[in-house]
Amino acid sequence: MRQPLLVIVGPTAVGKTALSLRLAEAFDGEIVSADSRLFYRGMDIGTAKPSSEERSRIAHHLIDIADPDETVGLAQFHDRASAAITDIHRRHRLPLLVGGTGQYVRSIVEGWRIPRVPPDSALRRQLEAAAERDGAYALHARLAALDPVAAASIDPRNVRRVVRALEVCETTGRPISEQRGKQTPPYRVLQIGLTMPRVDLYTRVDQRVDTMMATGLEQEVRELVERGYGLDLPAMSGLGYVQFRANFEGRASLDEVTLDIKRSTRRFIRRQYNWFRADDPAIRWFDLSAAGADEIEREVTSWLGVAPDLRARLPRP
Repeated sequence: MRQPLLVIVGPTAVGKTALSLRLAEAFDGEIVSADSRLFYRGMDIGTAKPSSEERSRIAHHLIDIADPDETVGLAQFHDRASAAITDIHRRHRLPLLVGGTGQYVRSIVEGWRIPRVPPDSALRRQLEAAAERDGAYALHARLAALDPVAAASIDPRNVRRVVRALEVCETTGRPISEQRGKQTPPYRVLQIGLTMPRVDLYTRVDQRVDTMMATGLEQEVRELVERGYGLDLPAMSGLGYVQFRANFEGRASLDEVTLDIKRSTRRFIRRQYNWFRADDPAIRWFDLSAAGADEIEREVTSWLGVAPDLRARLPRP
């Protein structure tokens, strides 16, 4: 019998954390984070990391596993997430894979085989410098010459993914597309997708960013920079962090930074929706403006095949 894996996906600020806590409590579960922004210690406010109270209620995995100057790549995530899910199953509990990083989620639910090529810092710097000098499209053309299959699946503007594909190609001497593949995952998966009208979601984003600023986001970013974690680091280049560069350099007010974070988050949400396509038959979508958590709970109960009064007792293999 394949073991159950409950997956909760959706854009930033839609309500994944609140729902995952409720379902984990209802179904004797533990949460495995698939949000790449939550990996890094000290980055709490800007990532809307689950609070210490929430993490004491339900066990969370893959949160605070690296410092901001470390890199948690797809292969490392895949290995650690798979190990956490196996351990949760071993203890007869339900794993919930929760997050908005689409590539990471799909690597688990689609059984991706991922090249185990460690990062080459010197090569990455060379490739990033080439993108800065010649442009992202020129770097993408270089990848297309080496591996047209991989290039066709990567947006030229996504310099980080282009750099990684080139890194694997040049390190191993083989196209990355030949080293990747899929295998049937050992899970019985239910993917719950959360959505709501964009105007409502953007309002939630604005409120969240205002709360972050009021609770000390500027100080969090400043302290990280003072500890030596520059805003050029991959972990620090995301939403809520890199936008402070203009303020720290005297080129923007905090109000302008706040507006930039809100606008950048909206653009990020649009990219998330592209990853979690509304027409993907593997995802059971719930519009939270019309459906409540009770309806989602009933869906999970039916999928697990347990009576409502026995929801906390998962079927044993």
